[in-house]
Amino acid sequence: SESPLGAFWQTPSGLSYKGCVCVSELEVRQQRGGLLQGTLLLTVSDPQEPGLGSGGATLNALLVAAEHLSARAGYTVVTADVLDDAHILILHTGRDFPWDSCGRAFCWLPVEKPAQTVQGPVCCLDMLLDCLSNQVCPGSPPGVWVCSTDMILTMPTTFKMSWEGFSGVRVLALPGDVSYAANHGVYFADEQGRVRDIIYKGSEERIRRAAQPDGMVPLVSGPVFFCRRVLERLLKAHVTPPLDGCTYMGMDSGAPPIQVCSLHLYFSFLILIFFTSLCACHSPFYLLVFGFLLAVYVPGGCYDYLTLSGREHIGRLTKKGTERDTLSHIQVPYWQWRSVVLEGDVSVASGAVIQHCHLQGPVDVHSGCLLSGLEVTSSSHIQQLALTNDHIIQGHHIQLGEMKITVSCDDDGATFLNHRWSDLYSRTGIQPEDLWGSGRSQSLMEARLFPVFQPRGGAVGLEVGVCWLLGGPGALEQWRAVWRLSLREVLSLTDQEGELRWREALFFQVGRRRVMDNLKSQSDRGLLPSFRAAVLGGQHEELLCTLDSIAAGSGENLGVAARCLACIADVLACLAGEGRGGLRSGPAANPAWSHAFSILEQGDLLGGVQALATERAKWLSRPDLLVRAARHYEAAGQVLLRQAVMLSQRFIYIGQGEVPPLGEWQDVECPARLDLSGGWSDTPPIAFEHGGAVVNVAVKVDGRRPIGARARRIKEPRLLLVSSSGVQDDAIAMETVCERLEDLKDHCVPYAPAALLKAVCVCSGLVTYPSRQSLDEQLLQRWGGGVEIHTWSLLPHGSGLGTSSILAGAVLAAVYRCTGRTYDTDSLIHAVLHLEQMLTTGGGWQDQVGGLVGGVKVARSKACLPLRVEVERLPLSDDFLLSLQQHLLLVYTGKTRLARNLLQDTVRRWYSRVPSIVENAGQLVDNAEECARACTEGSLPRLGACLERYWGQKKVMAPGCEPAAVRTMMDALRPLALGQTLAGAGGGGFLYLLTRQPQQGEAVRQVLNNTQGLRDFSVHPVELDMDDGRLDPKPFLYTFLTFMIYWGTVSVRTYHKRLVVP
Repeated sequence: SESPLGAFWQTPSGLSYKGCVCVSELEVRQQRGGLLQGTLLLTVSDPQEPGLGSGGATLNALLVAAEHLSARAGYTVVTADVLDDAHILILHTGRDFPWDSCGRAFCWLPVEKPAQTVQGPVCCLDMLLDCLSNQVCPGSPPGVWVCSTDMILTMPTTFKMSWEGFSGVRVLALPGDVSYAANHGVYFADEQGRVRDIIYKGSEERIRRAAQPDGMVPLVSGPVFFCRRVLERLLKAHVTPPLDGCTYMGMDSGAPPIQVCSLHLYFSFLILIFFTSLCACHSPFYLLVFGFLLAVYVPGGCYDYLTLSGREHIGRLTKKGTERDTLSHIQVPYWQWRSVVLEGDVSVASGAVIQHCHLQGPVDVHSGCLLSGLEVTSSSHIQQLALTNDHIIQGHHIQLGEMKITVSCDDDGATFLNHRWSDLYSRTGIQPEDLWGSGRSQSLMEARLFPVFQPRGGAVGLEVGVCWLLGGPGALEQWRAVWRLSLREVLSLTDQEGELRWREALFFQVGRRRVMDNLKSQSDRGLLPSFRAAVLGGQHEELLCTLDSIAAGSGENLGVAARCLACIADVLACLAGEGRGGLRSGPAANPAWSHAFSILEQGDLLGGVQALATERAKWLSRPDLLVRAARHYEAAGQVLLRQAVMLSQRFIYIGQGEVPPLGEWQDVECPARLDLSGGWSDTPPIAFEHGGAVVNVAVKVDGRRPIGARARRIKEPRLLLVSSSGVQDDAIAMETVCERLEDLKDHCVPYAPAALLKAVCVCSGLVTYPSRQSLDEQLLQRWGGGVEIHTWSLLPHGSGLGTSSILAGAVLAAVYRCTGRTYDTDSLIHAVLHLEQMLTTGGGWQDQVGGLVGGVKVARSKACLPLRVEVERLPLSDDFLLSLQQHLLLVYTGKTRLARNLLQDTVRRWYSRVPSIVENAGQLVDNAEECARACTEGSLPRLGACLERYWGQKKVMAPGCEPAAVRTMMDALRPLALGQTLAGAGGGGFLYLLTRQPQQGEAVRQVLNNTQGLRDFSVHPVELDMDDGRLDPKPFLYTFLTFMIYWGTVSVRTYHKRLVVP
């Protein structure tokens, strides 16, 4: 195995049920991705009580590991051969820690890991595993790592150990100052790193002799690695008296128990090696141990041991904690940090720590205080306490037989409640014999201060005992009458499973509130890790209800409601499981969901969300159903997204002018557009949640405006819709005739015949659908007859040059003109945005900006609804425009792109706030602004650099948008180009490049001809179009294949003659 953690072993020096809790916690981390899948997880309890000592526990764990590996390999006896390719990690845990009833390993820290794919708390164990997995263990040969879990290790990001030719024992030594080292162990090593001595709690003079060039000393501070050769010697100890008494096999074989060094883990290793060397009659102890014990000193590292000092623990938490997250805009304000919910008026001073609590104000928490494990029912008693600085109040879940109760305790280390014991005696009347029986050590750990049970009343809480001790109501006799425990007894009776479940419940409750806050505040924080954690923790029903509630209450901001439905789709996909149930993209028009969709379409948000939830409950039983339900929730979110974008209709201003004569054509020709930077930032919802900026340019292709439309009024009260594509002499056209209003029913189905033209008829107000008036009545009443519309495009399908949106703008302009209505360009841009939402194709606003506004321009939209597009023409010099035109080239790649799939996937990832997408959205806007400056300042090299960055940004937004043939083409053209990118969303269509030299069409063609594997490409010159879409009545000549489509009947006629359309 190449993995540094091929197997994982945990050895708690405590009770067996705590070991079960440990392994369950490790399994949760494995499910969340914190441990490698396939890693074997075991807990190994000490074979004897009291504690065996870390050295003996290590030997016992190594034996159990070898036994399991031997059994899995098919052996009937324990053999060291299974260690040849094994990577084993042994972690020690189990010592009581007064500031966390789950011990040091599972002590939660105020640290967040942004890279988590599944959100979870960060404990001391998690930080240690992360450090070992990513910095310490990689590259190590087969062997065993041994480490305790009572410290936090921090390594420099550049740290890397060399393992070439290594054999022996290697220890990690982190720097510490002399004063700190006085209470710890220090390595003395020679220049080669060989350890010559280890001093534990030595004098300052001796410690200073170990000082390194940086003035620090190498602390005994972390992991120890044993190579395969040393492991075999250690393993022999399990059959060698007296060390066989350290193992469960020895105990089961009748060997007398032995305790091997309970002082310190690392000295235990040396004693073990010493014993095994003596028993095996090997070389003397010094040569055996120190001959291959190497210390690796890590300058810049940090070793932080979790001491028993309450003040140090609070200082550690406040130092590592980040700025608290105040959610003051929620109607019932609450404050959360780690697993904390504080409701109402709760004041938390700087330097205070609250963890694993649910409290209701008013509560003032002063500096230096630690509140932990308190339930909401204790709030009323906390409110009565006269808390001052440096108080610690803890709630512990303990188990007395089969009864589980909660007990609270206070401590500040050397004193009780910051007062001497004599002060307590005089204030309360408590006597020493009340706290300590004869022969008991008179320390805080042994003082039976804390009430847990009333013989006639059951479990007690803060109100009995602790409140009284703090000066609240109560009486001495009442305190004496209840069962009391010392802090040591509390810790020994801790119900770790109950404690962890309580913390988990708080964690998920805080998680749901954080989801609510992030959605309502439109934060860019990614929520997928929270969703995965909720699903793994069985909390999906509560999470779905939370999302339903947010969506239903977001009528004032349909963008938030749309994102909520997309989030529900993510939760359903998580429930299905990664890679199970099918692809996320797929059809979403099952009749079972149509009722909910129709309610949403009617504008009833609350009713629609409820109907969706009712239907959702029927689709939760199988992965395939869950994925299909997720698709329908995405479609429902698109309904709300369309409604949100259609609010931009308020920026469409249409006037009424003189109506042209019957039969007079109104022609509109438009250029294509090349997006120079910023594309994707114009796409809803990115455009109104983040804000967008795009720089693009209007161009003629092969000297022509390739997109156009014409419209005229006709005598017959019907709609005659003709659309054609292809070059003039080889065009294909489709004709659709609408004679009844019902013929427009599919105007919002993007793949229906003439869907774009039908949508224009409805969106422009040419006709009203649905309506009680018939189609002919509407046409005669409004326009005195019908309307004939023709459209054409000389560009191939999926060109990436904005054809469909520009064509929509051309058709709208032609229709407005033929019916005598007036408009401005801004209105036309927003009308296209509105039309595309009606057509359900989505898309952004940059295409119509590029084709309807001439020249080079930058368009922007702010991060708000309603979505408004503002266009700024860039003031460019004639010399720069000429140079730009001479250096721009179009290359048709011969590949058709599938923009709809790219769009759907990108919007999904944006709604999920995938960090790379969020970061890239900001970079797109920044690059667009830089591109505008480069153009304004006339710098082609800077413009080329913007193009190169832009292509990289497109690939982040839509992975898979670069087909292999396109990659080959771009690689071949790179020496000729200052910059290049695929047009539009990518995936195919046109490539455009800014060449280093002017007039490089022939050179580009030659390079592509000489590149193997390329075919069906073509090179096209580019001409900048500085005018807006042109209105120019003139004949249009084409040959076409016409499909005559009527409602209920279809007839096909083929024409082979040239027609002149007057």
